[in-house]
Amino acid sequence: MTDPSFTRRLAAEALGTALLLAAVVGSGIMGERLAEGNDALVLLANTLSTGMALVALISIFGPISGAHFNPVVTMYFLFRREIAPSAAGFYVLVQLIGAIAGVFLAHAMFAVPILEISGKLRAGPAQWLSEFVATFGLIATIAGSRHAPDRTPLLVGLYIASAYWFTASTSFANPAVTIARMLTHSFSGIAPKSASNFVLAQIAGAIVASFVASWLFEQRRTA
Repeated sequence: MTDPSFTRRLAAEALGTALLLAAVVGSGIMGERLAEGNDALVLLANTLSTGMALVALISIFGPISGAHFNPVVTMYFLFRREIAPSAAGFYVLVQLIGAIAGVFLAHAMFAVPILEISGKLRAGPAQWLSEFVATFGLIATIAGSRHAPDRTPLLVGLYIASAYWFTASTSFANPAVTIARMLTHSFSGIAPKSASNFVLAQIAGAIVASFVASWLFEQRRTA
């Protein structure tokens, strides 16, 4: 496969992020409709759909764009000087556009209003710590899997699926996902007043993880 053009890389990031959000929000809506009020079943459906979608989407789009689908993942690669600042800016822009488009697509598939504003509050130190931990673990997973990149899609999917259950926030771990999920009043939503602290916690988790991973895994390779 020849090196993809920058336009194709941006298209892959936008499309992959859109499909990820369609999976996140769509499975939440389907779960709510079928689970008869059992939130554990809704979360389980949401978890399985998101984790499996990540494995598939990273596998197919990874060779084109790297399959970041996440501004803090792009930030990690920017810290490593593996993506130029200007390219990183465009990646983040199309991730945000793709994420919002994915929410709208999910709403269209389930015949709910295309544009909604979530009223689901997710606030407090436990939620913010959860997002820090979820994002720290995501970056650590990506960094630690670099010696076996063929395993990255599975490892990321498994990590996020697990973090849905071991974090109080259900592991957003992605600023683009967080912003887009403000626009759904479904199970997956987050109220706008809660989103800013989630994003700050995610950025903090990614920064700390980037430094820790750089020290830990570089030491392993040079030992």
